[in-house]
Amino acid sequence: MNAAGISRTEKMIARKDGPIGWIVFNNPARRNAVSVDMWEALAEIVDDYARDPAIRVIVARGAGGKAFVSGADISEFEQKRSTPESTEAYRRISERGGEALRLVGKPTIAMIEGFCIGGGVSLALSCDLRIAAESARFGVPAARLGLGYELPGVKKLVDVVGPAFAKEIFFTARQFNAAEALQMGLINRMVADEQLEAYVADHARMIAANAPLTVASIKTIVGEALKDESERDEALCDRVVDACFNSEDYVEGRRAFMEKRPAAFKGR
Repeated sequence: MNAAGISRTEKMIARKDGPIGWIVFNNPARRNAVSVDMWEALAEIVDDYARDPAIRVIVARGAGGKAFVSGADISEFEQKRSTPESTEAYRRISERGGEALRLVGKPTIAMIEGFCIGGGVSLALSCDLRIAAESARFGVPAARLGLGYELPGVKKLVDVVGPAFAKEIFFTARQFNAAEALQMGLINRMVADEQLEAYVADHARMIAANAPLTVASIKTIVGEALKDESERDEALCDRVVDACFNSEDYVEGRRAFMEKRPAAFKGR
């Protein structure tokens, strides 16, 4: 599928490949910097994948091989973020896109090659898993631009790398290589550049072959575990676990194990 069926802009490409829904940030001339129309299209694409039962894993990547996402499109700032009112409008639109990716009930993977800067790091953190090429570069240059980062964006980074590394990333505003990102826990895996796409596709297919209700339940429960104990919805966790045990897929999983064959899960 190309972007025309979902996206309002050619700068965002949606492609369905079996159980994998690909999201491609397609603005290589600007290192895939994200414009307002791209933020809006991102939410639309994610919503479409969320509704499609054939899609079991979502993978986000950048076009052109030189960047995942290099941040927000600064060329729009004078027009889109120069007053308190326009800045607030921009925040709502960009937040909607990022939150759609973060909150979708299906597993998500950020495939990172080249630059992953500023808003690119935020988008990568909105995904469940981050797999990067050896040549990938990471950074949040807010301190060089005088930008403020609100609590939700900072918390996403702290939840993944911890407070000390989060401070280092923000304080220095420098770029980190993939080996440093792996050491910090910012990425799950570092892969040779020429192997990245095949590795990510194989990883996505591996996840897609597993029981969708189990995978979704783990995503829900991990999300609750990250909350303060007083804010956790333990009843929700119990419900998603019960849904797994009461599902057809649990029966299929047991039978497939006993019969020594791959299970054919249906997500119900």
